[in-house]
This record gives sequence, C-alpha cells and structure tokens, in this order.
Amino acid sequence: MNAPNDLSAFWMPFTANRQFKAAPRMLTSAEGMFYRTDTDREVLDATAGLWCVNAGHCRPKIVEAVQRQVAELDYAPAFQMGHPKAFELASRLAAIAPEGLDHVFYTNSGSEAVETALKIALAYHKAKGQGGRTRLIGRERGYHGVNFGGISVGGIVNNRRVFGPLVPGVDHLPHTHLPQNAWTRGQPEHGADLADDLERLVALHGAETIAAVIVEPVAGSTGVLLPPKGYLERLREITRKHGILLIFDEVITGFGRVGAPFAADRFGVTPDMITCAKGLTNGTIPMGAVIASSEIHDAFMNGPDHLIELFHGYTYSGTPVACAAGLATLDTYRDEGLFERTQELEDRWADMLHGLRDCRNVIDVRNIGLIGAIELQPMEGQPTKRAFQAFLDAFEKGLMIRTTGDIIAMSPPLIIEQEHIDRIGETLRGVLKALD
Repeated sequence: MNAPNDLSAFWMPFTANRQFKAAPRMLTSAEGMFYRTDTDREVLDATAGLWCVNAGHCRPKIVEAVQRQVAELDYAPAFQMGHPKAFELASRLAAIAPEGLDHVFYTNSGSEAVETALKIALAYHKAKGQGGRTRLIGRERGYHGVNFGGISVGGIVNNRRVFGPLVPGVDHLPHTHLPQNAWTRGQPEHGADLADDLERLVALHGAETIAAVIVEPVAGSTGVLLPPKGYLERLREITRKHGILLIFDEVITGFGRVGAPFAADRFGVTPDMITCAKGLTNGTIPMGAVIASSEIHDAFMNGPDHLIELFHGYTYSGTPVACAAGLATLDTYRDEGLFERTQELEDRWADMLHGLRDCRNVIDVRNIGLIGAIELQPMEGQPTKRAFQAFLDAFEKGLMIRTTGDIIAMSPPLIIEQEHIDRIGETLRGVLKALD
C-alpha cells in the first residue's frame, strides 16, 4: 500500500507525470489573484486556474453559498425530481444568453456539455423527421473536451492519435491561424473566406446528411486562435441556409472572458446552442451546461406528456451545491461589473502583451478580451520544449502561465489590476530573455 503522501498513486491528467513527480509543484491555498505553494511562495495566477476562476479565488459570496447549500440540501436527483436552485440558475443563464437561447441542460463539465450538444443535435434532426442528418463537423486545431464525441470533432492531433478510430461521420473545417494575421490585436483581417469550406463539405456529403457544426468562437486550448472578421457571420449564414445546427463551444469564452456574457454577444452571432462550463461556477464546483434555442427544445416536446422526451442526463446534472455556486458566481460577476471590467482593461492587457514582441524567440502575439497568447519559435527537433521551459521558469519566478505546444496562453481572473498586468509583463520579459 502506498503512503498517504506518495505521489505515485495519482495518474495526473494532461501532465508529464514523471517530470512532475521528480520536482512537484504543489498549490495549497489561494485568494484573489494569487496561489500559495507548499513552500509558502506566492504565485500570481495569469491563467484563472484552467481558464475557469474568472472572479478570482475563494470569493466570499461563492464560498458562503456553497457552505450553506451543502448543509441544507447536499444532493437531489435530477431524474423526475427537482430543486428550486436548478430552475433559478437556468432562468438566470437564459436571461444573459443571446436572445432565443432559452433552455438549459446541465452537465458536469465542458466535455460533457459538448457530448450533450452533439447528442441533442442528432436527436433534434430525428425528431424533425430528418434522421439522415448524422454527420458532425468540427475544425482543425479545435478543442472540445476529451470524450469520444469531443475528440472526434476536435482537431488537436495529440488528443486524437493515440485512441484509434473515433466517432465515424466527422469532418473538419480548416483552422483560421494564418501567417498574415500575425501580431493582431483583436480580430484579424484575413480568413473570413475559410468558412466557405463548409460549402465544399455540403457539396461533398449533401446538406441532408449534416447535423451540426461546432466551433470555439475563440479557440483557447490550442493557443488563442481568433476568428477573422466576418468568419463567424459567414458560418452562421451557411449553416442556416442548409438547415445545419451551429454550436458555439464557449467553455472558455463564456462569462466575461471576452468582455460580454458570451462570445456570441461580443461577435454579434447567435448559434443554435452554446456549451459552457468553467466560469459558470468560477471553477468552485464542477458544472457545465448546454443552452439551447426554443426551436430545438420544443421539437422534443411532442407525444404523450408522461414519456421522457430526451434519454440523456447525468447523476450530477444540476446538483444543489453546483447550482448554489453558479448563482453566487453570477451575483459576483454582476455586483462587481466584471464583464464590463474586461472591456475596460482589454487595451492595457494588449499593450503589455504586444510590448513583448521584441523578445528573442517570440514569433507572434495575439489577444482579445482578457485572453492572450505569445507564440515562440520551436526548438529545432524538440517541439514544445521551449514553452515548457518558460512555464517552469515562470513558476519559479512566481507566475502561473499555461503552455500549449510552443505557445504561452494566458487568461487572468477578471479582477486583475494594473499592478498585476505590469508584474506579468515584467516577469515574462525576464523569462523570455533567459530562454535557450
């Protein structure tokens, strides 16, 4: 039997396990913008945990709501039963979602939200008498979680290659990361025409076979890939023309990250479904959701009213504690004006990021809202190593960043102050200067 403090038992996710366990990086507490380590070092969080702690760590309103709820009603089944907070939170989410997205289906994570949206899309077309619409379309370099549907429509090679055959009947649009868009602040100018590749897939397979297209408005986990001006509008136009559902994966972009409740609001494009998670509960309790249009929801509300309309759900769909955390999180966003704060800080955040373009090995900088990416020249024959070195050095210097490939990606809590932005910039400059 392993000792309680033996690191070998925990098989860590998306981690170089051997490297970590040889030199562990342990976090023991957090507050506001900072983590604290087991050696009592303060670490500035420039990643909002994993894109999720949008309101900052251990916020009192959220902590107190969870404490109260777990003492009052710890669990309630969601199958054929309900509890008040699940309905209250759904109403609150529908109220801030784009007009027409009025119905919320709860999950436990972003991955499950994606699986749920894909299943709803398939079932919706069958309910409409178009059961031949089974093909799903994602995008290269897209990330939609780690379950079978999500990695099938996803387009990150390493997430797919080791698992063999995935869900059949999936195609991918080209990614939007073009060299001519380097050093762009906000949406780039070039690439809207890439959406037209959807017309090629329609011509190849027939619109009558395609159920849904799923994209991240801003692709986060693959390195902050921004939508070219007009791109999302064109996708919406083509999907509507051919009766194809459009799903926005807003697990990262939801809840203020780009200066609005959802990226759909920021870009003025309303999909048929939005998947969300992460910032929904400020990372406090696992929770995700699909927000669907009334047209989709109502297509299921037929037949005898005693029959189940959608054979799908989770033991922990909309649990009382998660709902309490979600409600308190929405209160915190509203009371502190955090969505608006993102808009106010966006230019200063961009100035800091683009001020690092002169650093050695930096080949691109891009940003939108309070998201930013610094792309590094890969080491010859050793892709990802240079960025991983930056990650390790930054942590030793008291800064938490995230790396994907050879890209440094950042998404700080929305409570960030100018002093924190300055500290991130100064620390990163020292990190980049010291890189091989």
